[in-house]
Amino acid sequence: MSQNYTVKQGDHIFSIAKQFDFRDYHIIWDHPNNAALKQKRTNPHVLYPGDTVFIPDKNIKTEQVATTQVHRFQVDLDPLKVRIVLKDFDNQPIPNMDCELEVEGTVYKLKSNGKGLIEHEIPPTAHKGVLKVPDLDLEMPVNIGHLDPQDEDPGWQARLINLGYHPGPVGDEDTELLGYSIEEFQCDHGLKVTGKLDGPTKAKLKEMHGS
Repeated sequence: MSQNYTVKQGDHIFSIAKQFDFRDYHIIWDHPNNAALKQKRTNPHVLYPGDTVFIPDKNIKTEQVATTQVHRFQVDLDPLKVRIVLKDFDNQPIPNMDCELEVEGTVYKLKSNGKGLIEHEIPPTAHKGVLKVPDLDLEMPVNIGHLDPQDEDPGWQARLINLGYHPGPVGDEDTELLGYSIEEFQCDHGLKVTGKLDGPTKAKLKEMHGS
């Protein structure tokens, strides 16, 4: 039976689809009843608590095939991947760095590429992980599905934290400290230094963060 689902913190479209036994999240995301949400949240993997997602009824698909023969059906699905970019204090990528990514108890040994990127497929039910970079003596939590949209206050705060400009946590109400963090970001990226989250600053945050 179709229904409306209210997004909770940590939800992403893959986990919602899995929860309702849909193999392909596009069936949910591309449904006409989700058009307004799709326009508001352009990235289906970055939703906000309180968003409403319409869950449609399941449709049975049939195929006509010859009898007395063996037939193979293949379903092409987009995998869920986690992507992390390693950068130094000068905002330059750190290439060829050995890393360990632990997600829900499974450890993946990875190496960053020339752009400092590490990525790996993870289960659609994954929510938490840990990234370890032994050579940098670095260990940090990875909260999958917890990044809020940029146009929400927790979203842009999280991006400042992830880029190393704010000590956090998300939801910090120290407006003076947040202002200093924004000023530092603006200064580093050639923006007008106002300490305010204006349009150009939001656009640069999205560009530098990647989502």
